[in-house]
Amino acid sequence: MERSFEPGRCFANELDFGLQLDDWFDTRANPRMHKTLRCRPIDRLIEERAGMAPLPAPPDVDRRWVLRVAPDPYLRFDTCDYSLDPRLVGRRVDVRVTDREITAVALDTGEVACRHQRSFAKHRTITALEHARTLKTQREERRGEPQVEVRRLARYDALIA
Repeated sequence: MERSFEPGRCFANELDFGLQLDDWFDTRANPRMHKTLRCRPIDRLIEERAGMAPLPAPPDVDRRWVLRVAPDPYLRFDTCDYSLDPRLVGRRVDVRVTDREITAVALDTGEVACRHQRSFAKHRTITALEHARTLKTQREERRGEPQVEVRRLARYDALIA
């Protein structure tokens, strides 16, 4: 494959690589007659599969952990930041990272805190549109005049005396 399939090819992602490889096996590698075996590799594969045992179930390789949603509602995995639902600030979520997706679910209610396609690029910030809108609304609500307690001056006089 390194000398016959990969040189001169460009791949958009892992799915494109798999599709091009399958096509290469079907059109180039498997139909040819092997010199020493004196048969096609696809014919030998059919014989081999008849004697093979079924594969065991694949192991669960997803990464999981629990975290508390910070006031800045993002979680970091690898070098990318993924947005979480700002309404869940202060609550704990169960994060699950697969090879294609990142999901987080609130532990107490089961609400979906985020569902993002995983990014393999470095130093990206992935924000869901609904999370950005909620965060903007919350910040605008907090932007009003701060509430300050006004005390009578006689209270201060009593403290000094």
